[in-house]
Amino acid sequence: MTTANRPHARTGTDPVPDTTARFSPVQIIALVYAVAFLLVGVAGFIPGLTTSYDSLRWFGHDSQAMLLGVFHVSVLHNAVHLLFGAVGLALFRSLSGARNFLRWGGILYLALWLYGLFVDFDSAANFVPLSEANNWLHLGLGATMVALSFLPHTPSEEHRLREERTRKP
Repeated sequence: MTTANRPHARTGTDPVPDTTARFSPVQIIALVYAVAFLLVGVAGFIPGLTTSYDSLRWFGHDSQAMLLGVFHVSVLHNAVHLLFGAVGLALFRSLSGARNFLRWGGILYLALWLYGLFVDFDSAANFVPLSEANNWLHLGLGATMVALSFLPHTPSEEHRLREERTRKP
């Protein structure tokens, strides 16, 4: 066996590094969503990023604070974003955790969107608080999170499966 063939030999040139991704696309997407939720949760507590900050309430429709001047927020709303972000950070490390975070988190956001369609924005039932802009955002988040939870493990795995299907006689 020559020096070059030994598994751990140092010959002055290192072997080609392993370029296999540590995280799958689903895990990376779950991480992106988790970080976004954390950033939005924190931003909801920053005057300037949140307009009418002095009217920020713990919960309810009477909170007139608006993130970026568009999305109604409350302390509860911001806390939920922070919680979602923390859960996403905890779950993205495993493929099943990332899929579950995206799928079930997306389902929760779709449920919140449905709730927002039927709740009177000026009633006590609007405890989050919700608005038209929040509803559109929740629909977009829910739909994309659920859809992205079904991405294949890795692009190379999908390519391999496609080739196997075309080779069968």
